[in-house]
Amino acid sequence: MVEISPGLLFIADPFLQDPHFQRSVIFLCEHQEEGSFGFVLNKLHDQTLGDLMEDISDCKLPVYYGGPVQIDTVHFLHHCPDLIHGGFEIIDGIYWGGDFEEVVNLIKENILNPEEIRFFIGYSGWGENQLENELKEKSWITIEGTKDLVFHKKTDFIWKEALKVKGGDYKQMINYPLDPSYN
Repeated sequence: MVEISPGLLFIADPFLQDPHFQRSVIFLCEHQEEGSFGFVLNKLHDQTLGDLMEDISDCKLPVYYGGPVQIDTVHFLHHCPDLIHGGFEIIDGIYWGGDFEEVVNLIKENILNPEEIRFFIGYSGWGENQLENELKEKSWITIEGTKDLVFHKKTDFIWKEALKVKGGDYKQMINYPLDPSYN
């Protein structure tokens, strides 16, 4: 079994039926004995950042559904630590969080490149041993996260691209139907 660590991408098995995670890719930000958390990278939320935050109401940056936990919170991943201070480096060049006031000011001043940051509403979380058990059940396929996948320009393609990166027989999975009875 794979060693679980921050920076892994968890690719949903093609037949995983959980509506929160069907055909999703999750970037794992933290893994400890008592639990883990990360963000779904490829599920666009129906509101923009400006819809969620009054002080930047004209901001049209997309927000992604990070997961079903605390969907009243906004989080972000970025790769611009020179502009956003206080973030935690998850893997080389990918940071979680930082000074949110700084982010708001950078948005207001049009300094922040939208391709360098992703916003999420809520997050995906697992309790003690839950993620290990889901791996044993083969609910997830894992690969090392990369900046290209985490900040992929076409988020609708992240699931397929991640399986292609995994290679081998996994590349065939991109053509599997959602329901195996359709075969």
